[in-house]
Amino acid sequence: MQKTPLIVQSEAYLEGAKRGVRYLEQLSDRQVQPELSRLQQLDRSLPEAGLPLQNILDTMAGIGGEGTVASAAGRYFGYVIGGALPAASAARSLLSAWDQIADSLTGPSVVQMEETAISWIVELLGLPEGTNGAFTSGATMANMALIVTARDVLLSRQGHERGAGLIGAPRLRIVAGREIHATVLKSLRMAGLGTQDIEWVDVDDQGQMKLDEVPELDERTLVLAQAGNVCTGAFDPFEGLAEKCRAANAWLHVDGAFGLWAKVSEEAGFKLKKLDGADSWVVDSHKTLNTPYDSGLALCRHPEDMQASMAIGASYLPAADPNPADRAPEFSRSARGAETWAALLSLGRAGVVEMVDRFHGHAKRIAGDLSALGFTVPHDVHFNQVFVTLPKNEDACARITEHVQNSGEAWFGPATWQGKTGFRISVSNWATNDEDIDRLIAAIAKAKAEIVG
Repeated sequence: MQKTPLIVQSEAYLEGAKRGVRYLEQLSDRQVQPELSRLQQLDRSLPEAGLPLQNILDTMAGIGGEGTVASAAGRYFGYVIGGALPAASAARSLLSAWDQIADSLTGPSVVQMEETAISWIVELLGLPEGTNGAFTSGATMANMALIVTARDVLLSRQGHERGAGLIGAPRLRIVAGREIHATVLKSLRMAGLGTQDIEWVDVDDQGQMKLDEVPELDERTLVLAQAGNVCTGAFDPFEGLAEKCRAANAWLHVDGAFGLWAKVSEEAGFKLKKLDGADSWVVDSHKTLNTPYDSGLALCRHPEDMQASMAIGASYLPAADPNPADRAPEFSRSARGAETWAALLSLGRAGVVEMVDRFHGHAKRIAGDLSALGFTVPHDVHFNQVFVTLPKNEDACARITEHVQNSGEAWFGPATWQGKTGFRISVSNWATNDEDIDRLIAAIAKAKAEIVG
């Protein structure tokens, strides 16, 4: 008897899942660095006839699997990538079978999950009542959506209609700290505002914007702040910035892709207590919360303004409420917010706090252990980022980094910060444990002994 299409699909789904399970089971024992020797075998001509599923999956699991960076395991400390919580990974698998679009008409259950997840995050982060937003592919698109919203609001205050775009628009002012993340600058360019005329504010020795050097603001001003300096994890002075923006009727936007989650922690989040004074915030689920890629979140205390900038209709689409597309750049997209819903349900409030505190604790331990080995950490450990250098031998840092990467024991990357050359360690994976930190420190100590002595 011939198999139905859905039976064929379900069997294929199981075959892929088996290989995924095998990959995860072996991940803790393999090197973190990818094996690239067979990568070119994936670059082949398109076959005239399709290949059997088993051949495709075997190639993908074999050559493709060994060519991955083991970022899902606990010994990856490179970019702030995070891992994937079990509940979030399982939800991804189920969502793949559902194949739903995040729209009330085509995916009502996943939209409800997303709306609920947003309300939980607003509550967890202590943001103003009524704050709403939308899931995006990541912080870059979330920043762009909110910068466009802010742009439209600021221009409308000058009498410029939203529908006119930037044609004939009055100039706006952009104020930002000198260490704002590069993706915010990319978002500014995509929003048509550019970066040439940014009014830069100097930062202190932690990478935090100096409040007393913020220029006089007005109702044409967009202020860009950050929660989580990419090298130090530091936070800009939100309370003072909010007061200045409120007095001038300026718009305060906070890029908090990984750092906004520190708000839930008593120790790491004390500088975020007045975060609610901003107009918009960006936070990722796929970093600190550990959902699978990709999942960012744009949040606005004025969701009606966000909807005015993002919503658009089509003749074939009936009205739907809620409709996530009304607050997001994408017209149709995957139901990525349902993974956040599953992650938050699996952790609960206490679990989110514990995971954030654990990241902070690991970072403090790394800073202390490396300082004892003769390295210097030239900043306080604000959250999960640690910048490390050797003041009298900075050139050795690149060789130490490469030595550890090639050992397969751990992975982190080189970095420069405020004129210093070193390396950066990021802690953002739920799976990272004390043994992983032991192996990281041992690998760095061994590299230093062989390179520096």
